[in-house]
Amino acid sequence: MPRILRAGALYHVTARINRKEMVLDRAAIKELLLGVIKRAKAKYSFRVDNFSIMGNHIHLIIKPAQTASLSRIMQWILGVFAMAYNRLMGLTGHVWGERFRSRIVDGLRAFMKVFKYIDGNPVTAGLASDPKEWRFGGLWHHRTACRDIVDPVDGSMLLLFPEHGQVLIPAIGVATRRRKA
Repeated sequence: MPRILRAGALYHVTARINRKEMVLDRAAIKELLLGVIKRAKAKYSFRVDNFSIMGNHIHLIIKPAQTASLSRIMQWILGVFAMAYNRLMGLTGHVWGERFRSRIVDGLRAFMKVFKYIDGNPVTAGLASDPKEWRFGGLWHHRTACRDIVDPVDGSMLLLFPEHGQVLIPAIGVATRRRKA
């Protein structure tokens, strides 16, 4: 099936590990993937509105800049991660299953549905009891002002998803960065 690409579009991208193996289950491997995405953001021009790294797949809401290619961005992220993972684990061969999937997110209703789905994915999978606890997702990164993966939320997005606002210390009004081990 041909990939539908449109200049200026926002995409819900998913990629699954080969044979649905739980390659991404360990926190250290999730951190490795986060590092690759961070490097990709320095190399390519795109924004990430939300994401979640699960045990055997990832979700991204991504918007490439007008001059950037979604396919090139994702090829780089998936390829660089696969090489780093294989090197770390002493393996060779495929890490990711079939090519990544992408759907254009058209309209506010579709955006809200995908955004909430990504936030809730770790809870649905039994990996967290509250989406705010999942440190490998956009919600945790927004709340802790960790800007290496997700881009800042704008005012209109905060109206729709107030839980994505930074957590402030009430007495002094300073953003907190809560890193869990």
